[in-house]
Amino acid sequence: MGSANVIFVISAFVLGGLVILKRDSMAPRLRKWMAIFSIVLIAFAFFLIVWSFFTLGT
Repeated sequence: MGSANVIFVISAFVLGGLVILKRDSMAPRLRKWMAIFSIVLIAFAFFLIVWSFFTLGT
């Protein structure tokens, strides 16, 4: 797994955590779109993790 992928995975999970922790202080419309954006980024981060495990031996 490249260093750029590691940085992306960490930042995606941090963004998801911040959205969860600060959900009460965000505006409802912003909270909705930030949650959707975080879900997309976290799903792609999981894909990158799984892909790196599949390509580990090659």
